Amino acid sequence: MTSTVIVLIIAAVFIGAFIRATFGFGEAVVSMPLLALLPIDLHTSISLIGLAGLTVALFTAISGWRYVDRPALIRLVIGALIGIPIGILFIVKLPASIITVGLSIFLMAYGSYSFIKVLLGKNDAKPRLEAPFWSLPVGIISGIMGSAYNTHGVPVVVYGTLRRWEPRRFRGTLQAHFLISGVFVVIGQALGGLWTEDLFLLFGLSFPTIMIATLLGIFLHRRIPNEKFERYVFLLIVVLGILLVINPA
Repeated sequence: MTSTVIVLIIAAVFIGAFIRATFGFGEAVVSMPLLALLPIDLHTSISLIGLAGLTVALFTAISGWRYVDRPALIRLVIGALIGIPIGILFIVKLPASIITVGLSIFLMAYGSYSFIKVLLGKNDAKPRLEAPFWSLPVGIISGIMGSAYNTHGVPVVVYGTLRRWEPRRFRGTLQAHFLISGVFVVIGQALGGLWTEDLFLLFGLSFPTIMIATLLGIFLHRRIPNEKFERYVFLLIVVLGILLVINPA
């Protein structure tokens, strides 16, 4: 692996970490297509983004812990623990495109619809999926997507927008969920044979830039007006769906 390739890998990880620290999600869908353009093993990419995401979650969750929706968080984590081994089985047995193509279509449709509603001033302020039951299946889907493709944020993001969480609760609950479930995702990836010889070298080299990206993301997040945060989230969801279409595997 040449020094140029290593620098490009670190740059891809930095961009993903910055997106995660700023909005609370999206690092895998941003970083994975960039890493797919480089001569790096798929399992190494998945595990590297898993470790990077866990690192970002550790620092961002600390700053937003007091805003966490704790009852929802508990159910989300329980669901994730159920879904993680299923996701490991998926990545070992099934091609990623089976899941990601359908996911990309859903993200583009949901994000576009919600973004247009916000722009037209027709966004319904009434929360949906308020029943406690819903956080459990969302957690299961999150666990599956997280261990298989590092996209465990997508189901929780959709759930949070439907619950109408305000920005601090949205980001705080997401990061707390990512921190707790991320530990098990990383363990599951290790036990599932996804860790490679290059993983720890690349993670060690990327660590300083992950920290810089996290600090920059936290700084920017605190300066995004609450009334604009939701439309940025919906727009980012659309962009993530497009990225999945461009690079479904």
